[in-house]
Amino acid sequence: MLEPTTLPGVQIITPRVFADNRGAFCETYNADTLAALGIDTVFVQDNQSWSHDAGTIRGLHFQTPPSAQAKLVRVLVGEIWDVAVDIRAGSPTYGQWTGVTLSAGNNRQLLIPAGFLHGFVTRVPDCLVAYKCSNVYAPACEGAVRFDDPDLAIDWGIPAADAVLSDKDAAAGSFADLKTPFTYEASA
Repeated sequence: MLEPTTLPGVQIITPRVFADNRGAFCETYNADTLAALGIDTVFVQDNQSWSHDAGTIRGLHFQTPPSAQAKLVRVLVGEIWDVAVDIRAGSPTYGQWTGVTLSAGNNRQLLIPAGFLHGFVTRVPDCLVAYKCSNVYAPACEGAVRFDDPDLAIDWGIPAADAVLSDKDAAAGSFADLKTPFTYEASA
């Protein structure tokens, strides 16, 4: 099942789950199934993060061209609030964000195209998050914006002072200072 969000291109994907007395099975990724839904992103790297504490924030991250990344995010254990922010210059939704609850129980996935910031906050302890990327990690192309930037006003569901951050995320720059390398291209 495919659901749009308030940001065009950012989509919620919920695979069919087959349950019986043993438990459940679902196909979490199938390129042909996604292509039939109009999603032709090729993924080349799988990442996984484990966060000990509820309130851990990872983000807001992006990679610049030529190493820009689309991501397909899902939760293996726990629950997160997953956020995407449009940073495509000229986009009618530039600077706007959307958030989706992803959990091991709801099986939802969030597809985030290149040209968007991405981040999440863990809502419970011991969260395991997996995501596919359309490009490999390129440290020279990575960028970040502060999770609590007042211009974005993202509701993370926790007080900013309670956020558990990496040193790199704590030092991220402001949205106002972002010189985006992405340009909005309207569909024909």
